[in-house]
Amino acid sequence: MLGQDLEDGPDGRYRIARRVAPDRVISTVDPQARHGRKTAAHGFDGYKGHVALDPDVELVTATAVSAGNAGDASVAAELVASELAAPADAPLTVYGDAAYGAAAFAEVLDAAGAESRCKVAAPSAPAGRFGKADFSIDLAARTVTCPAEVVVPLLQTSAYFGLACARCPLAIRCTSSKEGRRIEVGPHEALLARGRAASRDPAWLADYRATRPKVERKIGHLMRRRHGGRRARVRGKLKVGADFALLAAAVNLARLAVLGLVRSGSGWATGAA
Repeated sequence: MLGQDLEDGPDGRYRIARRVAPDRVISTVDPQARHGRKTAAHGFDGYKGHVALDPDVELVTATAVSAGNAGDASVAAELVASELAAPADAPLTVYGDAAYGAAAFAEVLDAAGAESRCKVAAPSAPAGRFGKADFSIDLAARTVTCPAEVVVPLLQTSAYFGLACARCPLAIRCTSSKEGRRIEVGPHEALLARGRAASRDPAWLADYRATRPKVERKIGHLMRRRHGGRRARVRGKLKVGADFALLAAAVNLARLAVLGLVRSGSGWATGAA
């Protein structure tokens, strides 16, 4: 615990490091817990709980727990693995906010033939300058065109505008680098571009906006009580995960009561079935 916040000084003595250690351990009694952030101004210590939901009946279908510093999409494939593997008459549709629009998860959904309703965040640029979305990337021709209509070749994963920026009237709105603007193109560029284009479709947006509030409401159900999912009552990822799954099961039982669960012949049925 102490060593991760120290470093060797120029005089050979240990001093407090002016940095944050990668994957910093924050507890001696729960070494799997981590610092996490809900927003830039709101932090927490411990774990993140993740849920998958059937939006038709509003029942939790899977849960997972990760360290507090893990990304939201880090366990997304795990949450929907059983659904993607199950045979279905129609492609599975998966909904998620921009945190789940990561390239790795988009690739999982695409490989499984699932319909993605996960928002893909548009790339941004500092100080209000032109973002990557303002550049036209032609993967077939291996070229990139900037807002000033300058075309440069795409070399492996980068496009360099170099000297063209020095005499460009739009350079002040594009880059502050003396070497000119550079555009990085990742291996999932086509998949992400397709996701951004799809999310601008009015039908896509209407479907997304009609479904996502159900997810937020269910998260509210998991958090609303004092014994809910906002505070871990045990230590260690395994135990926290089991406790979170138990909480989701209790919330599901309450939902089944609302749906009108009844005994029907040899099984159970709900009023929504």
